[in-house]
Amino acid sequence: MARKKITLIGGGQIGGNLALLAAQKELGDVVIFDIPQSEGMVKGKALDLMQLGPHEGYDSNITGSADWNDVKGTDVFIITAGIPRKPGMNREDLLEINLGIMKDVAKNIKVNAPDAFVIVISNPLDAMVYAFHKVSGFKKNQVVGMAGALDSGRFRAFIAMETGYSVQDVTCMVLGGHGDTMVPISRLATVGGVPVTDLIQPERLKEIEDRTRVAGGEIVKLFGNGSAFYAPAQSAIEMAESFLRDKKRVIPCASLCEGEFGINGYFIGVPTVIGSGGVEKILEFTLDDNEKNELKKTLTAVKHTVAETGL
Repeated sequence: MARKKITLIGGGQIGGNLALLAAQKELGDVVIFDIPQSEGMVKGKALDLMQLGPHEGYDSNITGSADWNDVKGTDVFIITAGIPRKPGMNREDLLEINLGIMKDVAKNIKVNAPDAFVIVISNPLDAMVYAFHKVSGFKKNQVVGMAGALDSGRFRAFIAMETGYSVQDVTCMVLGGHGDTMVPISRLATVGGVPVTDLIQPERLKEIEDRTRVAGGEIVKLFGNGSAFYAPAQSAIEMAESFLRDKKRVIPCASLCEGEFGINGYFIGVPTVIGSGGVEKILEFTLDDNEKNELKKTLTAVKHTVAETGL
């Protein structure tokens, strides 16, 4: 059986970590793709990762390329292309530059791998995944944005750090846009099945929710240049693995809503079933009044960003 093919568009910090994680999980062969000016860099990363193979024991073939012909036959793309956030920049400041890049990527993927499943990481996420969908014309099950997967992971990490209990036993979800208006659903968060609301005082829980909303910005400030890459890479790999291995995991992702949660025509973070059919289903559940209001706010922010794309 032929190995699956994973192409990473953008060979920066996230791209390099995506390649490593995909190889370690032996999800398939990996192409790290970037612009011609960065061809040496991605070829170098690929060669370095091939030389890591003997130590780690994976047999994935990893190559670097700047030639679109090399992405033909790709099963899953993970798009990280774009400039990273700098301190003081919000995700919307990135929009203009990264939109141009995304349009070009969408056109080339459409030509070279029209049947692929596409995971978008590039920021501002809600607008970038929308732009890819519009420009490529891909079906809604073929396109998803990595947002809630990362945001929920951050929320889980903060709850584990607060309680001192294993992060493995923390379950929670974050809905909405990938930005400061995201909606952590604390009401449904549990540690080993015990509601978090019984373990953490309400005012402290609110502080953790607020920290989750600005978690990306916290890392940007600490770095001084660039943005998070380890956790975003693993979040996207979980999504890719669920697709490639038909795991049908339920992951909060930016999926195209067509009536779910009263949202129509926008990619927004919702509980998403990812299997071999791509985005197979959005799981709806009843929101309380406060959560409905928060989701309305985040939808307004998403609509604003999407409007700025002009698509």
